[in-house]
Amino acid sequence: MSAEDLDVLKKEFAAEVIGTKEFRGEHTITVSLAALYDVLAYCKNLLGYNFLLDISSLDHFGDDPRFEMVYELATVDDKKHLRVKAPVGEEESVKSAVDLWLAADWHEREAYDMMGINFTGHPNMKRILMWEGYPFFPLRKDFPLAGRPSDMPDVAFTGVAPLEGGPFVTSCGTDDVVRREPRARDQK
Repeated sequence: MSAEDLDVLKKEFAAEVIGTKEFRGEHTITVSLAALYDVLAYCKNLLGYNFLLDISSLDHFGDDPRFEMVYELATVDDKKHLRVKAPVGEEESVKSAVDLWLAADWHEREAYDMMGINFTGHPNMKRILMWEGYPFFPLRKDFPLAGRPSDMPDVAFTGVAPLEGGPFVTSCGTDDVVRREPRARDQK
């Protein structure tokens, strides 16, 4: 059970634990950035969290440290689930967890691409969604909703969509599910 694992982690990493939380049966431990990798390795190797569900990042714009990393860990048999968090300053790097779970690869690249959080020891630390050379981080809270101008040429088009007037039609607005489904024009 995750509650017992929290007690083990609090004992093992006592000086590095910032806090723990239980909400609706979900357990979270927040640790210092310096201890994050060691806590993740301990969870995998000694507590049996062999499944990395997700890695995400939060922007606490205006606070220091600004960012927070969030790791969702579980066991493959789904008997245990644990959330591990760590605060990250704007100029700090996070040690990559790719050597623990290969699934960390794209998650860390996304956190880098969207938030600007760097991961040391990552085997392929480059953008995954935005193009190389894009100077901004779109999920930061100080990024304007309308976006920022860039040197990238406008790739969107304003003409007729390629499938407009094509071989398939839909009947929007009807209550009949069968009639709403796309179908060939000659099957109306």
